[in-house]
Amino acid sequence: MVFALLITYAWSLNDHRLIREVGVWVKPMKFMSATALFALTTLWLIKVANSHVDQSGVYNWLVALLISTSLFEVVYISYQASIASASHYNISDPFHAFMFGTMALAAVGLTASQAWLAWEIWKEQRGNDMPVETLGVIMGLVMTFILSTISGFMLGGNQPPAGQGLPIVGWHLHKDIRPAHFLGVHAQQLIPIWGLITAKFMGSFAHTGLLIGIVVYFMIWLTWTCMSL
Repeated sequence: MVFALLITYAWSLNDHRLIREVGVWVKPMKFMSATALFALTTLWLIKVANSHVDQSGVYNWLVALLISTSLFEVVYISYQASIASASHYNISDPFHAFMFGTMALAAVGLTASQAWLAWEIWKEQRGNDMPVETLGVIMGLVMTFILSTISGFMLGGNQPPAGQGLPIVGWHLHKDIRPAHFLGVHAQQLIPIWGLITAKFMGSFAHTGLLIGIVVYFMIWLTWTCMSL
């Protein structure tokens, strides 16, 4: 995905076509970078949780789910970009309507890989005195699946405003659920990082600190979601 991102960026410099006032290659590049980070984080979290899930037979199936769903998303979005046609919200004919729905299923499958990983880590370590770092990983993975799935389906039914939006991310501050969806997806990184911080600096209060951080994070996500409707 990183290699594809670099090639796509170079190609985009000489392609000035637009979809809804945004360059045709912007969405594919966002998905390439996001799925690359998603996959790398998955590997990192196994190490943070001090887990041996990656040495089990189920790991190959988990990896296959992550790769197949993310690859499907990026290939279809990139193909649509190449013909200057929208991938998301494109229900102009039965084929495109079917592909839009299939993308939604693939997105659920992609985030479900994180819930699956959380379950495998929990099964592996549930009989032990689970450290806060491991709990942070499990909760981050579960929140990624739940929050991103909810906000993703809401986003699928509410197309964001057209135009450039904020720099880099492209969000708008009104009627745009993408910021909440961003928080949902990136609980994968932010909650485990908070778990590492509480483990290092909060001593015997680390588990309490992790819980407070999770509640605050959820409230921020919920507030942003409600404000976007």
